[in-house]
Amino acid sequence: MINRELIRLKVVQLSYAYYQNGSHKLDAAENDLFTSLSKAYDLYLYMLSLMVEVTRIAERTYLTGVQRAERLGEKEMPNPRFVNNQFIAQLRVNHQLQDFTENQKKTWANDEDFVRRTFKRITESEEYKEWMERTDAPTYDEDRELWRRLYKAVLIDDEDLDQTLEEKCIFWNDDRHIVDTFVLKTIKRFEKKNGAHQELLPEYRDEEDREFARRLFRASMLGADNYRMLIQQLLHNWELERLALMDLLVMQTALAEMLTFPNIPLTVTINEYVDISKYYSTPRSGGYINGMLDAIARRLIEEGKLKKELPDARRKETKEEAKEIKD
Repeated sequence: MINRELIRLKVVQLSYAYYQNGSHKLDAAENDLFTSLSKAYDLYLYMLSLMVEVTRIAERTYLTGVQRAERLGEKEMPNPRFVNNQFIAQLRVNHQLQDFTENQKKTWANDEDFVRRTFKRITESEEYKEWMERTDAPTYDEDRELWRRLYKAVLIDDEDLDQTLEEKCIFWNDDRHIVDTFVLKTIKRFEKKNGAHQELLPEYRDEEDREFARRLFRASMLGADNYRMLIQQLLHNWELERLALMDLLVMQTALAEMLTFPNIPLTVTINEYVDISKYYSTPRSGGYINGMLDAIARRLIEEGKLKKELPDARRKETKEEAKEIKD
């Protein structure tokens, strides 16, 4: 689950913390990097377990409704369509998710008020209302698709959820936008035939991605003086200190990737760090960093220090951005 997009983001974040805390202990900072990545995987599993907990609340609400109807002698009973979801029944017994809950001691048990509020938001959604109005028996695929739609409609961009997660782990809100995509991918991958043995996404795809994180972070830190010199050369009469620290670290990490990993295309590297800057730095940072990285890459190629290709039409705005100096 921990892909290179998340790794790049974490390296930039931990680089920022490395310079801000002033300790400059590289080994400790590297440990923090891997701790942060591990926490992102915890969030992935935690969000999967949230769907199970919401259904538990729904079941209690349903049973209370049944008891009330029986007590009052009502003929119409509550609709069990939502609580009888086949996908959730499979997710609930998933071995990997159960191991996480038992071993990590991470459950939603102490957040019942939040889970109830989430269930209420679900019941108010159009997806839920349309589902409950249907009279046909749902297939497994339809049950699974319902939760994919509910997750997108209710849980993504939920400020109440953001607040709850922030209280549990300082890393989690920054991880949400990436982790959510993997939760949705996981829902889509579930198959009824796999039962409790359905595989969830692994923490790392392979050891190569873990090594990518370590090498990128160390290259960025140990080669910082060289990368900053390359940036300074394009600033002309400007001082490096006048750049926003986050902009500087985004470019520093991008240059480390360019020069350390020969098999990663320049367009991939530049586009990834431009996206990070748009999300975490100033409104103008994306365009500025795009132009700076493009210009530095072209210079390194011309000097024979970088054996990669950078297409002329990578981005239409590049020529103008390379000339822009940040206010």
